[in-house]
This record gives sequence, C-alpha cells and structure tokens, in this order.
Amino acid sequence: MSRFHLTDEQWELIHKFLSSHPHVYVGETKECRLFVDAVLWILRTGSQWRALPAEYGKWNTVFKRFDRWNKRKIWEQMFEWINDEPDLQESFIDSTIVRAHACSAGAKKNKDKP
Repeated sequence: MSRFHLTDEQWELIHKFLSSHPHVYVGETKECRLFVDAVLWILRTGSQWRALPAEYGKWNTVFKRFDRWNKRKIWEQMFEWINDEPDLQESFIDSTIVRAHACSAGAKKNKDKP
C-alpha cells in the first residue's frame, strides 16, 4: 500500500463520520474513499490540482467536490470529530511546554540564602 492511501482502519473512522453527516452524499464507498485519498495526495505532495494523477479521477471533478465540502465546513467538522479520539502514539515535551529553572537560564545565584 502506498503511503498516499488511507489504511482500512483510518477509512472506517472517516466513513463513519461521512455516513452520518447530513450534507454529505457518500454514494459508492469505493469512489468516496478514492476522493478522500485524492485530497490527501494533494495535501501531502503540495501539488497543483491539475497535477492530480489520473488514478484519482478528473482533477476538476475532485476539486469541485473538495470545494463544496470546504464551503460547507465538512473538513473542519470531520477533523473536530476525529480529534475526539486522538492518537496519542507520539507525544513531545520541549521548552515550549516545560519551564526551565531560573538558574538554567543564567540567573544569578542568591548567596544570602543557605
């Protein structure tokens, strides 16, 4: 499987959301999955819509559907819905989260205190 395609587990989660959304016509599951894969291909590669490989369908058709979903805020709603079940496989802690002790930042030591 290509790194540009959704896994079955990822697709099941997205399909569950799309099937329950009142403004989304899923139609044939295979075609809908191909559409979502096409959008992810664009996002991952940063390519222009016209460069979309033919295996995903006509670029203009994919773009128009993407644009309709965007105007109806379906993408935002999907991300919020998926975010309710975050994947905490990776977590990072760095200086933007953890505050360093003052002496590590070069503060002068108070010699009056024992």
